[in-house]
Amino acid sequence: MTQTAANPAPHVLVTGSTRGIGAAIVETLTAQGARVVGHGRTDGAGVIGADLAEAGGADTLWARALEQLDGRIDVLINNAGVFEAVAVDAPDDAWQASWGRTLQINLQASADLCRRAVLHFRARGGGGRIVNIASRAAYRGDSPAHWHYAASKAGMVGMTKSIARGYAIEEILAFAVCPGFVMTGMAEDYLASRGGDKLLADIPLGRVADPAEVASVAAYLALEAPGSMTGAVIDVNGASFVR
Repeated sequence: MTQTAANPAPHVLVTGSTRGIGAAIVETLTAQGARVVGHGRTDGAGVIGADLAEAGGADTLWARALEQLDGRIDVLINNAGVFEAVAVDAPDDAWQASWGRTLQINLQASADLCRRAVLHFRARGGGGRIVNIASRAAYRGDSPAHWHYAASKAGMVGMTKSIARGYAIEEILAFAVCPGFVMTGMAEDYLASRGGDKLLADIPLGRVADPAEVASVAAYLALEAPGSMTGAVIDVNGASFVR
């Protein structure tokens, strides 16, 4: 992508950017000329610290990112998420707390940021793009200890499609990416806990995805995908789930 005065570098906010898929997305977008602000638990170089488990955390993150990007955000990439187990026979308070935390971080905070993005895009005109990193669990479900994770990612897909349908006429585009297992810390822990070889046998490709593979798809949607693709959900799962 070539930047000129008429076509300035896109300004991008990426949540959950300090490791795994998020870090790979930042690296890929930066290499393609984008100006990127990331997000993590604490402030750092190019990273805004914000707790998305807290109500209002997403709004604070958006405001700080907007300030750092000189009042213009062109692309929002919602990648932050948690993948925490809770057993069906867990104590009631633990069950409720786990569902609340997962839905808050994975879905509500993403929704809050999408809302801010839509309002920002509409106010300044010219459209914008949203890329939500969901999961194959949105379609095929997940383990008995991860109902809440699957539900949060299904909600993210539904939200993405709603945004695409509602705002396409204003050139506000929305896409989702649904990875299967990706070799991040979360996936490594889960593979180990569930018996890695058995799970790998369920992936026809014979391996889990590399974060760079997911990042390449996210970067394409963020910077290059044609408008007619809005609402698309792209699978990156080694054919472990084919729709």
